[in-house]
Amino acid sequence: MSLNKDGSYTGFIKVQLKLVRPVSVPSSKKPPSLQDARRGPGRGTAVKRRTSFYLPKDAVKHLHVLSRTRAREVIEALLRKFLVVDDPRKFALFERAERHGQVYLRKLSDDEQPLRLRLLAGPSEKALSFVLKENDSGEVNWDAFSMPELHNFLRILQREEEEHLRQILKKYSYCRQKIQEALHACPLG
Repeated sequence: MSLNKDGSYTGFIKVQLKLVRPVSVPSSKKPPSLQDARRGPGRGTAVKRRTSFYLPKDAVKHLHVLSRTRAREVIEALLRKFLVVDDPRKFALFERAERHGQVYLRKLSDDEQPLRLRLLAGPSEKALSFVLKENDSGEVNWDAFSMPELHNFLRILQREEEEHLRQILKKYSYCRQKIQEALHACPLG
């Protein structure tokens, strides 16, 4: 940790990546150069093709940040380091604390400052550590998806709707058949 002349400080935070879903990276014929990695995705040219893969389970990344660096900026920096082109809004930074054998996770707001939180918590990683996870707020943020992804969702929904409709028609057809059989079996009167 080092103190700057303006009263801010710089230091390292350790972030554990606990991602369940695959991430997207630019697909190219040649591996990215050091210059490309420094520039990061989405700068200069638009990404035309993507490759999806799973990041290693429980990968850990150390980031050098300022005390005024916000959680949203930490997420963006992590994605740049791994060349991930997915929308940063698909991810959230969580504070992880362990107390009395219980693990507690709290989602950080975009404006919270992780280095300040780390400093206030003291040196123990059990008291506070950071985890990057998918942003599962329960609501789907459709703006975070690309057009091909949205079209794919529509195709999936169409198939599910057709299958559901087929099952309903089959059920009512069976009921209609049973009622007609019962009517024919009953004596008139």
